[in-house]
Amino acid sequence: MMGPMEATPGRPVTILYFYRTRWGSHEEFLRLFDQNHWPILREQVRSRRLLAVTCHVPRFHGEGRADWDLLVTITYRDWAAVAEHSDASIAKRLFPDVERHAAEEQRRFELLDAHWDVVLEERALPDG
Repeated sequence: MMGPMEATPGRPVTILYFYRTRWGSHEEFLRLFDQNHWPILREQVRSRRLLAVTCHVPRFHGEGRADWDLLVTITYRDWAAVAEHSDASIAKRLFPDVERHAAEEQRRFELLDAHWDVVLEERALPDG
């Protein structure tokens, strides 16, 4: 099994970003995500750093034990794109009130109980 930095150069990389919001904070978190983070991601899709961004929420409440309540899947162009870290420069351009944007992003993360990332490695299925 290859480690993340040994992945085939030039191949897309998919990372799952899981969020679990504090009780009663889900709608505020989504509003701040849509307002402050999605525009940055959208710019990166336009620039082709990101190939795709999708967002999912569980359809049903289930048995009451939810490990996450928002999943953002990002497919990066390649490992070089993962390492670029262009969010800050895009945020400065899109959000001239830097202090307000920083405060709202801080608030967004205060609304979380947990956040974790999972880098996916594609596994080929056997023929036949």
